[in-house]
Amino acid sequence: MHLGPLHSRLAASFIALSLLVVFHITLFSLDCALAAELEDAPPILLLDDVDSDLDVSQGSVSDLGSPLDQMYEPEFAAFDRSIIGRDQVRDTNALINNEAFQLNVRQGDTERFVFKLSQLSERQLQVASLELRDEEHTWEDQDEDEDEAKEDEKEEDNADLSGKGLDRDSVDLNLASAEQKLGKRQPRRLFLSANTCLQPQAFNATKTTQPPPQLTLYVSTSTDNVEPGPGADSNSQVSMVFNEGAIMYNFTTTTDVYVGVHAPNVAEIFDKPYNIKIAISTDGYYYSYNVDDDADLIWVDSDSQGALLITHNLTDSNDEKEQQRIMNTPPYVMFAQDKSDPSINGVKYSFCGLEQNAQIATTKDGKYSNMVQTGMTKRGQGNFPKQQFFFSGLKPSTSYLGILAKTNVTDTGSPNLVGGGGHVYKATNFQTKSGKLLSRNPGSSQVGTKAQELIQADHGNCNIVLNLTFCDQVAYSVPSNPNFGNASVLAKFYDDYAAEAYGYFKKALAQVACEAPVTQRYSLTRNCSDCEAAYKDWLCSVTIPRCEDFSNNASYLHPRAMSQPFPDGERLDNATMSLYAENYGDGKVLGKAFLQSRSSRIDEFIKPGPYKEVLPCDYLCYRLVQSCPSSMGFGCPLPGQKGFNSSYYIKNETNGEVVCNYPGSAHIFSGSSRDVVSVGLTIVVLVLWRCWSFCELGRC
Repeated sequence: MHLGPLHSRLAASFIALSLLVVFHITLFSLDCALAAELEDAPPILLLDDVDSDLDVSQGSVSDLGSPLDQMYEPEFAAFDRSIIGRDQVRDTNALINNEAFQLNVRQGDTERFVFKLSQLSERQLQVASLELRDEEHTWEDQDEDEDEAKEDEKEEDNADLSGKGLDRDSVDLNLASAEQKLGKRQPRRLFLSANTCLQPQAFNATKTTQPPPQLTLYVSTSTDNVEPGPGADSNSQVSMVFNEGAIMYNFTTTTDVYVGVHAPNVAEIFDKPYNIKIAISTDGYYYSYNVDDDADLIWVDSDSQGALLITHNLTDSNDEKEQQRIMNTPPYVMFAQDKSDPSINGVKYSFCGLEQNAQIATTKDGKYSNMVQTGMTKRGQGNFPKQQFFFSGLKPSTSYLGILAKTNVTDTGSPNLVGGGGHVYKATNFQTKSGKLLSRNPGSSQVGTKAQELIQADHGNCNIVLNLTFCDQVAYSVPSNPNFGNASVLAKFYDDYAAEAYGYFKKALAQVACEAPVTQRYSLTRNCSDCEAAYKDWLCSVTIPRCEDFSNNASYLHPRAMSQPFPDGERLDNATMSLYAENYGDGKVLGKAFLQSRSSRIDEFIKPGPYKEVLPCDYLCYRLVQSCPSSMGFGCPLPGQKGFNSSYYIKNETNGEVVCNYPGSAHIFSGSSRDVVSVGLTIVVLVLWRCWSFCELGRC
């Protein structure tokens, strides 16, 4: 049928209207489908997008309704979020991975911090994903298992994408961006730690003997509690009290972390704020401490003004390169504190607290102290690398705490890495020997009594020597006299004396056929090298006596040089001499072993006066007899025989006491777990040595 112009226009309008209706219905049906899918799906709570000021007082997070309800904001609101301060707390005191944040916390206040997971790099997120895999498989094993399958899939996908004109990298980037927008996050293990550097000070230190109370740490991972603290909901936060100025807390989260540090209000008793350093890390604790394990620090010896301490072996590797690497980089610092001084009470586990408050510190604000000398040595057990510390300027007859600590910094000195804040170890107890306080006028040698006169400490007659050239295993107090010279002069005197005696021994040993065939040597089990080592150990222990105060009444000590005057000219009174004669002599007279030093050269040149000697261990003599040719004539007194009690002492296990002198001797406490095996083996070996030596000496 032929249509006229009017009919043609009407038909065109009708078709256009029909298409518009179909298009409109299509659009509305998509919206309805989307709404239906969101309502049928389980509710997804993107907690990072929930407003911090959302009212949840009427129910839990699960009662908040659908995500669309959460994201709704009226356009006619009187004030927008920028005005009321949305997420303001998140921008305050932001914590950065492996970086310390330092600030004051006023009494009664709570300082708050936030750590946003969004700051972590894509690489760190991938590592987090790997950490959550089956612990029975390593990262490398799982990567190898998946790589082949992924490569095959990737090749197939690339072929499909190429056919559609798409690029793999652009698709991956878009997918990653989409995942980030959707808020998909892997659970992260975080390590939160803090140190108290400074504490409030008591108004009246004489009346207030206790330190100020500890800080409290609050942690929340809920957007319902972005200001954790003493007034917040306890069900949405974790609270912990600092322990001696330190706190460590690790946890797993998929959301940002909100932290509060609260300072108690004790303004009536204490003045000034707390000062703290706080850090969070994805790798490990930035600040840490361990006071449960045995101390890693060993007290070697002390005199009246100094003390020598040493670490355990830093490695048991025989690799020379590894040992040299350790010898080049001393890893530890150390702090010393008079136990009667309360200045570190409350911060004993805090690295920065010890730096700021300890009486003596190896370092303070990164600078080394002139009161502490530290270095590396192989002296002692196993001849493996160790670090030693020598403290000077200590008080006589005083008990101290020695606290070992370690920092982890890069070669450039940057502390921004795991452990960069420092690790504090269990304290070691040590004490100084006695020393007389001489009150003298400056520039005068006469004793005075006026209040303005200078008080100076005397070394007494025992002084630490170390770093000897020949007797390189000697590091302890030796008989001394302040008038003889300083520690270096004293060390050289003893070392030269021992080296001279060793020279005579070498000439005698040269007469032995040390290079003869094994069947023609003096022993099938020992050789001349064994003899040399045994003689050196015995010689250094005998010619360089280990010294203790004469006032020390330990049963294993032997009095020496009792007939000599002390360095200040005083002598033992008659009552003391008579008492010792009754206990150690014939009731009237003491023998030479009490009236003189072991070596007459000590009394002739050093003139230390009365002291007590830590006798050499008896096994040093037995090992000498076993290791050297019988033609050299070495012999040892046995327990109960004449001369034994004034020459040697039997080595036995004691709780930190050095009952006899031997190379590398130190105050090793029997509770040390790392020494249990070595002590047991030592006892077994000594029993075998004792039986063997008795047989060689005809005492089987």
